[in-house]
Amino acid sequence: MGASVAYHLVRRGITDVMLIEREPQLGAGSTGRNAGGVRHQFSTEQNIRLSIESIAAFERFQEELGASIDLHQDGYLFLLSREADIEMFRASVELQRRLNVPVEWLTPGEAARLAPGLSADGVLAATYCAKDGIADPNGVTTGFAHAAREAGAEIVRGCEVTGIDVVDGRATGVRTSSGDISARVVVNAAGAWAGAVARTAGVEIPVVPIRRQIFAFKPATPVGESLPLVIYPSDLYFRPETGGLILAGKSLPEDPVTFDLSWQKERFEEILWPELARVVPAFESLKLVRGWAGLYETNTLDHNGLIGPWPELKGFYLINGFSGHGVQQAPAAGRHLAELILGKTPSLDLSRLNPRRVLEKQPLPEIGVV
Repeated sequence: MGASVAYHLVRRGITDVMLIEREPQLGAGSTGRNAGGVRHQFSTEQNIRLSIESIAAFERFQEELGASIDLHQDGYLFLLSREADIEMFRASVELQRRLNVPVEWLTPGEAARLAPGLSADGVLAATYCAKDGIADPNGVTTGFAHAAREAGAEIVRGCEVTGIDVVDGRATGVRTSSGDISARVVVNAAGAWAGAVARTAGVEIPVVPIRRQIFAFKPATPVGESLPLVIYPSDLYFRPETGGLILAGKSLPEDPVTFDLSWQKERFEEILWPELARVVPAFESLKLVRGWAGLYETNTLDHNGLIGPWPELKGFYLINGFSGHGVQQAPAAGRHLAELILGKTPSLDLSRLNPRRVLEKQPLPEIGVV
């Protein structure tokens, strides 16, 4: 998000932009640890429009920014096994189609044909969009950052922000491990650390770190590289990875809010693998290759992005809380925030994602959170 905002600001002639990164390289936090999914299949117009613009930008990324992001559009396949989900997903599909997203409503048999080896037992219906897929999050980040730097932005790495300066109700700069920096505008793009950063300015936002774990495995029977990303109602999903697959499962209710990045082999063996083998019987025999954990920057209000100025602190902008769909929405979200900073009328109406809804306690419900 930070790299995207910087890029879109310098594209509009604002070259006194500094992107500050605590780690030695960009994308070392949540960005470098996620599964890289990109999709149009959301239930709110705001998220769908963010995805339409962002995925179109990914399709042009190599040509326009000269950076490879390894985009593969093999689709997302949502499997539905609960009656309660059917009408909600039907409404989402209708909205997606009204916005010209080529999404399909499938029978269990049609879904099984898209993912060979998939068991249709218990599946009532499915949705599929062929323009969904996966991309390289590090490529997206470094592509935006390189283009921003080439156009005049400064990128400082290995520098930790320790506080935000506030004078007379306005953010006036940041304190860092390398010294103080004055600024007319401060953008919080700190991901899972956004809540902690905001508190240094006296601002409370509902963004917390939730650990999510991913496991790479090889099945006994190889699968094709063009398999869609498959999401099952039990909140696990899997997709092809070079030479195998990766699997992730939703955080459990008892999981604490934490910055702990350790991963648990037993979660794969005791919880996720049995469910995976039920969905795809061929996966009863497989080899776990490795695992890792990352942090969702979870917006506990409604699991949607907070994009815009904080109403109670002038000059302080947020682009946080995307709850797992940040990288895939970064192109459009970054452009939108750049337009707001410059006082321009945004080309997308994302007013429902304004941080003001936190103070007003007006969540924007989204059923398509993975």
